[in-house]
Amino acid sequence: MSRWPSVKSWFVLSLAVLLAHLVLLRALPNALDQTQPADMPAVVFSTRTLSEPDAQAPLAPSSVVTATPKTATRPKGEAEASARQSAAIAPATPDTQQPETTANAGGTESAPVAAPTVPAASAPDLAQADSPSAAVPSSQPPDEPQASPQALPLAFSADKLSASVRLSYVVKTSKFPFPLSGELLWRNQGADYSARLRYSILGQTRMQTSQGRITPTGLAPERFADKYRSEVAAHFNYVQGKVSFSANTPDAELLPGAQDRLSVLVQLGALVASAPERYLPGTTVSLQTVGPRFVDVWLFTVIQSEVLNLPGGSVDGLRLERNPRQPYDQKVEVWLSPQLGYLPARVRITETNGDSIDQQWESTSSADGSD
Repeated sequence: MSRWPSVKSWFVLSLAVLLAHLVLLRALPNALDQTQPADMPAVVFSTRTLSEPDAQAPLAPSSVVTATPKTATRPKGEAEASARQSAAIAPATPDTQQPETTANAGGTESAPVAAPTVPAASAPDLAQADSPSAAVPSSQPPDEPQASPQALPLAFSADKLSASVRLSYVVKTSKFPFPLSGELLWRNQGADYSARLRYSILGQTRMQTSQGRITPTGLAPERFADKYRSEVAAHFNYVQGKVSFSANTPDAELLPGAQDRLSVLVQLGALVASAPERYLPGTTVSLQTVGPRFVDVWLFTVIQSEVLNLPGGSVDGLRLERNPRQPYDQKVEVWLSPQLGYLPARVRITETNGDSIDQQWESTSSADGSD
């Protein structure tokens, strides 16, 4: 009889731990799934068209990089005469930086608008790859117009895309002392691909999947799904140029180069592997990113290459950051490792309240199997 209270206490404690795990899995903050707050202030951009796609052809996935603008120069004699004339009229004034315009993945160019400027530490989510030198003030006289940044296609080579592989991760969270297990199953089938990211704890699973085609410009997702108990999905219609959602949220415009919240990690790695010399610290890359209920444009800034000491061993990783632009946005840090085919070796997600999830590579195995 004296043992019964001890057994009962142990049972109650075990049940409490199980319930805590289930709550953690359901509330898992993931860069690949976050709903947009209803009261989030809208960011307005004024756009002007750079080029018009062929109306008869389906949208092809593409992205752009923005190179450092080349400024126009005047003949030496004319420039000297203008300088002497300006000096005679008024005192010299400090150089001012001209407003910068950037091109997005949909083929439009964002012009300056009367809105609060974004701090330099938090880059705007516009489809681009900006050279670090673009932020240096111009040395030209104020009356000399600057050329707009030139949009260049991002380099993608299908043979640089990672081969099929299964990566296992240890997932640590600040909300709970016990780690979760994670797995990225990537299958490169030549013309098509499939990806699955799964988190598991005590028999409970949360899973995201992406299926689509491999094109000359990169991954072209056709379906993205997020499942925990029930499933919500997004469908890509390239012919009609739209994304539809099973959650009955409004359709969204589908821009060339769009990714979903799982394929974007693989696409980033393939772009870096195809032209690593382009991705110096300070370079930014962004793509339209589709979630299970809405779309956004995600921008990642290259920080630096680092050596990572992870549960699976020591590997190199190119660190990219997605900094929050708006209230409730997550900060996402991704380390792409050449030893893992430029797939993520580590992903760290930080909420605005400081809560974090840290996904670290543990092992690599074959992608063979029926699951």
